[in-house]
Amino acid sequence: MANNVAPPIPSDNFNLGFIGAGKMAESIARGIVKSGILPAYRIGTAHKRVERRSAFQSFGVSVVDNNHQVVEDSDVIVLSVKPQIVKGVALELRPLLSEKHLLVSVVAGVKLKDLQEWTGHSRFVRVMPNTPAAVGQAASVITLGASATEMDGELVSRLFGAIGKVWKADEKLFDAITGLSGSGPAYIYLAIEALADGGVAAGLPRDLALGLASQTVLGAASMAIDVGKHPGQLKDDVTSPAGTTIAGIHELEKAGFRGILMNAVVAAAQRSKDLSKN
Repeated sequence: MANNVAPPIPSDNFNLGFIGAGKMAESIARGIVKSGILPAYRIGTAHKRVERRSAFQSFGVSVVDNNHQVVEDSDVIVLSVKPQIVKGVALELRPLLSEKHLLVSVVAGVKLKDLQEWTGHSRFVRVMPNTPAAVGQAASVITLGASATEMDGELVSRLFGAIGKVWKADEKLFDAITGLSGSGPAYIYLAIEALADGGVAAGLPRDLALGLASQTVLGAASMAIDVGKHPGQLKDDVTSPAGTTIAGIHELEKAGFRGILMNAVVAAAQRSKDLSKN
């Protein structure tokens, strides 16, 4: 691996390429264009399926014939392929990479040491985003590879800031991050569905129940982020003595609600750890 110091990438005058043109890549590219960080003509990808080509072309992104051309045209390259094929893709791209390239991986469960070995390239940033990237509300965590600079990290943070909020963390925490924010949206969708079902069981029309459940979760999350109070205090603020809320909380506690969510995060984190070993 080259250990020479790579030239810094200009903050607003670089080309961005996506290896893999799936929904996550599309969400990232759309957010970057919408935010004005890069114009669409500076972003490219490759795909053979008409529907994926059309999805990117619909907001001005160039779609070329093959990944080789994407690498040649790009300064920053985002690997956004399935974990099962990333090794083959990395080995294919290896001869094309140079010191000018900053590589970014959003491939779930694949560690930097493996990515760096397969590509022969250590100027890497690994990112764990999640699916709310599609609506600009992602929770993304980044960690730097062996030769990535702080400026590289700032650039990647800026790019992923276009689709939500960004944190930095050591890579050893990524399995736990996967269990919480990577898998977490699915837990919340289950909760929304269950709240709506409860509303229907209590007599509400389905559309009203689902709308109220979704907005309630959104409002509660916004309170937790914006108000500056601990979630326990926010819960207490809603809970009157002998009132309706404490009756509901009592049922949740009897069912082990908090323990169930904790166990879900831990189980998903362990599964991520198992997969990364393979």
